[in-house]
Amino acid sequence: MSFFGRVTGTFFSPDATFKALAEKPVWLDVILIVLMGVLLFSYFSAPYLQKDQVQILEDNTKLRDRYGDEQFEQMLELRGNPPPWQTYLGYTMAGLGLLAGLLISSLVILVLGRMGSTEGRFGQIFAALVHADLIDKVLGNGVRTFLVLSKKSFFQAMTSPAMFFPQLEPTSVAYTLLNQFDFFQLWMFGILALGLTHIFKIELRRALFISYFFWFLKSLLNLGISILVMQVYL
Repeated sequence: MSFFGRVTGTFFSPDATFKALAEKPVWLDVILIVLMGVLLFSYFSAPYLQKDQVQILEDNTKLRDRYGDEQFEQMLELRGNPPPWQTYLGYTMAGLGLLAGLLISSLVILVLGRMGSTEGRFGQIFAALVHADLIDKVLGNGVRTFLVLSKKSFFQAMTSPAMFFPQLEPTSVAYTLLNQFDFFQLWMFGILALGLTHIFKIELRRALFISYFFWFLKSLLNLGISILVMQVYL
């Protein structure tokens, strides 16, 4: 299947596309598109993320008391106007984070799938996950970029149920919890399940369970890390 056929097929004929990927796993060309989606979103959203973070810090009297006025103001200045090297480092980490996330996710899904099947290889899962990520990292980030630029805010531009509760503080547990139910993420893992049926040679119901159970584990990890960060820094 051609590059164009795989990209469009992920959205319009996912079953046939992921069946072809299970037979012949390819991913290098598509991962470049996914990476571009991540980097472009990071580039366009970075100024608004910095602005939102500074606003959150400015309202944090506990942090000001902890560090003192002088050090706190330096922290605000650095967060609002980071040096160029820090910006480039952020882009690099976004790319490396994407690759690491795909590798680890593929390994975990392989372990989950092998619990009930003798079929399935790492390369097949990696290729399926890269293509499924077109939904979240390309289409989803495209929508998020539009929302960020139109609302001029990073935290108010989420594609999850949190968008219906603008009064929620971005540092609240409720906001973080709702963000785990991102619409594009849920769509992505549903599409991924179609690929898992061909990779592990299992019925769709079991594939959906594996896919969304992994999403559940990932969401728990994200929620736990977010709560830990808030307790330490906020």
